[in-house]
Amino acid sequence: MIFIVVKFETKPDWTEKWQDHVAEFTEATRAEVGNLWFEWSRSLEEDNVYVLLEAFRDSEAGGAHVGSDHFKKAMNELPRALASTPEIISQSIDTMGWGTMGEMTVA
Repeated sequence: MIFIVVKFETKPDWTEKWQDHVAEFTEATRAEVGNLWFEWSRSLEEDNVYVLLEAFRDSEAGGAHVGSDHFKKAMNELPRALASTPEIISQSIDTMGWGTMGEMTVA
């Protein structure tokens, strides 16, 4: 699986509009055959920082994502709402999904 974390710092006037701004891109990516998840979160410390957790089945699925029309469109449209270039971590890892946390059990 390819596991990706991306931090997006929005311009102040785009912070509250970010979810709408990425909605079409999010929906299209989630519909990709090789997408495992594509989830947005907002920082608790910095109101204008959004974190994207995404995963793709394999490098073929990741390549299809980057080559898709909706990805190319997003790469053209998202920057106008951003205060800085996004930061990314992208790793291939040997799993296909979430596991349960071993250090904690909730009954």
